[in-house]
Amino acid sequence: MSDLNNPNTENEKNVTPINNESTTTETSSIETVKPEDSKHSETTKVEETTAVNPEPSKAENEHDEVINEIEESNAEDAEDEGNKDRHTIEVKEYDSMSLEALAVELEKLVKSEKVQAIKTHVDGINAEFKTKFQALVEEKKEDFLNDGGNEIDFYFSSPIEKRYKAAYKEYRNKISDHYKSLEKNLKQNLSDKLEIIEELKGLINVEENINTTYKHFKELQERWRNTGPIPRDKYNNAWNSYHHHVEMFYDFLHLNRDLRDLDFKHNLEKKLLIIERAEELAQDDNVMRSFRELQELHKMWKEELGPVGKEHREEIWDRFKAATKIINDKRQAYYKEIDKVYEKNLETKLEIISNIQVIAQQQTGSHNEWQKRIKIIEDLRNQFFNAGKVPLKVNEDTWAKFKDAVRTFNRNKNAYYKNLKKEQYTNLQKKLELIKIAEDNKDSEDTAVTTPLMKKIQGDWKKIGHVPRKDSDKIWKQFKAACNHYFDKIHAKRNAASQEQIDAFNKKAALLDTLKTVKPSGDKEKDIEAIKAEIKVWKTLGHVPNDKRYIDDKFQKTIDDLLSNLKMDKTEIEMIKYENKLDSLSSADGDTRNLDNERLFIRKKMDEVKAQINQLENNLQFFTNVDDNNPLVKDVHNNIKGHKSALNIWKEKLKKIKERYQ
Repeated sequence: MSDLNNPNTENEKNVTPINNESTTTETSSIETVKPEDSKHSETTKVEETTAVNPEPSKAENEHDEVINEIEESNAEDAEDEGNKDRHTIEVKEYDSMSLEALAVELEKLVKSEKVQAIKTHVDGINAEFKTKFQALVEEKKEDFLNDGGNEIDFYFSSPIEKRYKAAYKEYRNKISDHYKSLEKNLKQNLSDKLEIIEELKGLINVEENINTTYKHFKELQERWRNTGPIPRDKYNNAWNSYHHHVEMFYDFLHLNRDLRDLDFKHNLEKKLLIIERAEELAQDDNVMRSFRELQELHKMWKEELGPVGKEHREEIWDRFKAATKIINDKRQAYYKEIDKVYEKNLETKLEIISNIQVIAQQQTGSHNEWQKRIKIIEDLRNQFFNAGKVPLKVNEDTWAKFKDAVRTFNRNKNAYYKNLKKEQYTNLQKKLELIKIAEDNKDSEDTAVTTPLMKKIQGDWKKIGHVPRKDSDKIWKQFKAACNHYFDKIHAKRNAASQEQIDAFNKKAALLDTLKTVKPSGDKEKDIEAIKAEIKVWKTLGHVPNDKRYIDDKFQKTIDDLLSNLKMDKTEIEMIKYENKLDSLSSADGDTRNLDNERLFIRKKMDEVKAQINQLENNLQFFTNVDDNNPLVKDVHNNIKGHKSALNIWKEKLKKIKERYQ
């Protein structure tokens, strides 16, 4: 068997363990064994041997550290057999994941993996989720305060947070149950192994056939290997005690060299296989996988195999050490490359922090400028979160600098909007005063005085700046209603029926009756010109009384019916119809309210159509690796095409309205 530094210093007495077994010198014909770990002092009485103990070189010491690292890791893993599973689970770039992706990943791990194998993953996910969620909470809190909220009233809850907490709670419950069960099993396994050690002690000098004793010894070894994990704090003592009594048995076994030599041969064959596998791993480009398997090979070398013949010890141990060194050198180089990546990430994050600091110190601008800065800061924040990991020693300091830079920006932003809110409140008071004037005068009959006054307060309203968003629509509707009430009364008087308007109505009624009998001639161009001519005539007939304006709607419908019977381009028909509609909306006295309302309506429709187009185009992004002939994809394309056609018509209508204002 072996110790941490020299796994093949077998059957030697009174030898201080060092890395190279060849330093021992045998002076007795009877080979004995001693626990290779220098912590053990129990020996048997045999002839003394002389050992040469040269001072270990720096390279040897460094290599000892590698061996110790491997053995210490194996000792730690001895408590939990699930550690192998840990290495097969992919460790993802949690720092670049969104909150939702982190929650989904945690749910997946808790559901599909052994709970004892995912601690490293869960710790990484938990750290990233806390960091990003806290940043989100701070952002929401700032928005809440900017909207006039009181800090003591702030509360933020997220469905993603609830989902994550549920998964994390399930993990904590599972890990608790696991360790309760593990503790019980560990104690039982320790008891079983201590019993095996006691049975080993009993093999020495037993009065029975040596072959029977040897068979019993091999059975005990097999039981030891098959016994499960034990508490890690008991691992080394139990192992060294077992190791010692195994070697004591080999001392006893010198009475039958054939059995011992057969065991030496078996162990040599197995160790050569281990060496060959280690040498294969030394050529593998997957550094971390190779090192993990190397740990298992060292564990097998130490725990599962006994000594070999003295003539082979130095050679095989040197080969194993050489392969181990190659793998570890690659591992160190790998970590150096990782460190370079982390250093590069640090440079990126420090540059992002610097950019945030510059923006945070810029002089106060307008609301629009602040909105642009807010978007820039949000983009920089996302860049920071996606920049990757930095060296652990500067991680907290880097995060602190980032938070400080963002807080400085937010403090300046909040100060600006607090001042802006004061200004908006002042504006609100001014507009409320104008509303009172409008409402006090809306029923006035003194048009000579009131009309200029109402026009003046409308101009004053436009000059006053923004008011709080929550009040904006309400006070505008109130002000508009008062003004419209006054002007509608004036317009009603002006639009009282006159003989001229009655004559216009009679002429339009006669023309409408004539149009109802018109049939398409079959010549599209001729029919279009005829319809346009009738529209032109209609325009010359003048306005009708307010209570008879329905005739304009009848005329519009009649023209629509005539145009629909012609084989014309849809847009062209729509524009002809729309010209006619605009004529009915136009006012003889220059009042543009109907046109204003129509323009607002068209702009609203254009915004709706654009939003629908954007939504459909976004939906197309989800059809990855899907042929364009797919029915669903074709349907989306057709919808986009239809909406774009409709948008063009709305644009043409808006253009026609603008021409009316010129």
